[in-house]
Amino acid sequence: MFAINTRHTSIHRNQSGTLRQSRHHTWQGHLFIRDPEHLLPLLTPGAKVLDVGSGSGYTCAIFHHLVNPTGAEGGKVVGIDHISELVDWSIENLKRDNLGAHIESGAIKMVCGDGRLGYSPSGPYNVIHVGAASPTMPEPLIDQLAKPGRMFIPVGPDGGAQYIYQVDKDQSGNVKQEKLFGVRYVPLTEEKSQRAESVYY
Repeated sequence: MFAINTRHTSIHRNQSGTLRQSRHHTWQGHLFIRDPEHLLPLLTPGAKVLDVGSGSGYTCAIFHHLVNPTGAEGGKVVGIDHISELVDWSIENLKRDNLGAHIESGAIKMVCGDGRLGYSPSGPYNVIHVGAASPTMPEPLIDQLAKPGRMFIPVGPDGGAQYIYQVDKDQSGNVKQEKLFGVRYVPLTEEKSQRAESVYY
């Protein structure tokens, strides 16, 4: 078993006052926590995981403990978010949870970038978890799935009907998409739009 201090990831302002509550979720692990059975079969020691819209880093910490329980060979988690302040905050949170050494070793990597494009330098990934709704199915993320690999992603327009899709790629590279259930998520969008919905100073 492992423990993660949610106090490190439940606040919405860091000590310097850089970050405030916004429409952008800073804790996006609730989807995986509510329905873990969809991803757990692939979250095995040694697996590679990409967390798109990684926010506070909470979900990355959970994924790390699952794929790298005792320094498992190859186990790696990459979190990516548009907002540099969130990326810096997530690194602080992970260090407070005694995961700083795993950041230094590369077992956990937090990236500031466009999550819609994934992060190919560390791919392919056995699991891709997306914490915001894409208006369409993002092909770059499908391309970065391993063989086999699975993506868990909300798809649908902002303010419209959105659904969680499970996207599976088999060992031959064949892709299957399955619509699971309806949700309501913030949009997976470019940095400018994301910042327009947030409050920073």
